Amino acid sequence: MDIFSKRDGPRREDVQAKRLISENSHVIKKLADQISGGGYTAMQQAKVQMQQTPQPEGLMIHDLGVATTATDVEPYVKVSLNNRVVLACLNSGKQIQLLGEIRGGFAGKVFVLATAERKFYSPVDGEMLEALRHLDGVEIHRGFDEKALAGAIEASLGLR
Repeated sequence: MDIFSKRDGPRREDVQAKRLISENSHVIKKLADQISGGGYTAMQQAKVQMQQTPQPEGLMIHDLGVATTATDVEPYVKVSLNNRVVLACLNSGKQIQLLGEIRGGFAGKVFVLATAERKFYSPVDGEMLEALRHLDGVEIHRGFDEKALAGAIEASLGLR
């Protein structure tokens, strides 16, 4: 018959095992490295690097809490990967105004100006609409690509 009783503190066998492991830790690490081909030490070093806080050296840090003033705004025209044409600020990278979209498919693409009649959320209006109206519906092709469209819009708005 076995009698189990609770007692305070760790068991005597556990204390002996921990002491044996701590006294022979250098031999255990050496064997682990020998078996893993140096992978154990590399894993330990990677663990230490992951726990360190990242250093800002070589990183571009953007403080989004800093408000820009009207003198800091340097507008340019950007055609994004999803074919949106926007007026953006070169200094902050923020979008100032949606100008339109490039729509179409394999057969051909055209620039569509963002107007209220086309149900755009923030349509172009006023002087900017009149300055860009001649580019509405212009076809995008090999001779007049997205970069040329951006240049034409910048020239029409007087940004160049």
